[in-house]
Amino acid sequence: MHEIIVISGKGGTGKTSLTAAFAHMASPVLICDLDVDAPDLHLLLQPENTETHGFTGGHSALIDPKTCTGCGTCREMCRYDAVSENNGTYCIEPLRCEGCGVCVTFCPAEAIAFPEKECGRWFSSETRFGPMMHAQLYAAEENSGKLVALLRTKARQKAEALGMELILSDGPPGIGCPVISSLSGVSYAVLVTEPTPSGRHDLERVASLARHFQVPAGVIINKSDLNENECSVIEDFCRQQELDVIGRLPFDPVITHAMVHGKAVTEWDSGVFSARIRELWNRICEVAACRKNMDHTTINN
Repeated sequence: MHEIIVISGKGGTGKTSLTAAFAHMASPVLICDLDVDAPDLHLLLQPENTETHGFTGGHSALIDPKTCTGCGTCREMCRYDAVSENNGTYCIEPLRCEGCGVCVTFCPAEAIAFPEKECGRWFSSETRFGPMMHAQLYAAEENSGKLVALLRTKARQKAEALGMELILSDGPPGIGCPVISSLSGVSYAVLVTEPTPSGRHDLERVASLARHFQVPAGVIINKSDLNENECSVIEDFCRQQELDVIGRLPFDPVITHAMVHGKAVTEWDSGVFSARIRELWNRICEVAACRKNMDHTTINN
């Protein structure tokens, strides 16, 4: 089974629009939106939910006022100032509590419960391009890496059950925990960047992350006609780092028009820009398959 992920070192590079277009061309395909903090692939694919599940990640402390003796140990021990006191009554503010459990451990009266808390929801849905797995963390909640790992597990299980050979994922931006959880163990990573100093800097960071996890990767330079010099610098960097230079995409307002109508750009338009995306997708399929065969040969040898 192949698992291809589209990621970027920063937000706003166009990876979600490209993922939607690739899903259109690969259809039917199992699609994953792994940006669980701020998902937006559903805006283009309009999935119909078939299953909804709660996601529990971490714990939240809760003081039992009937058992509490008012000693104040919890307030003294809490490093996050989550424990407040009012007329001798102690309570824990949920938005401040980090779920570390120190108050539970040191409470002499054992008056603090430590239940699991629901941090978000994950969904199994159907789209016009194939089944989709996606999720949404609640505001200010954590454990995004754990939720991403859960989504990927469920996606592989569903793909196996349906006999599908490809999982296409829209990854989160940046290089933090959810990206690490998204990237490790995939077949191929498509790194989307833009020809600006910040775009190049963040590409270097996410490329380093892919190299650390030994994930083969290639680069697409979006809005490439905005800065030819930066494009050349990025392509030189790719060659030095042995990254596949998948190709360039020029700036084109057709992306925005397709987005406004809730369509993948290759659905909305069949012109030159969409033809160029099709070329890039064919190149990704060729390179990803080649890399997989090379890895297989290396293992067998």
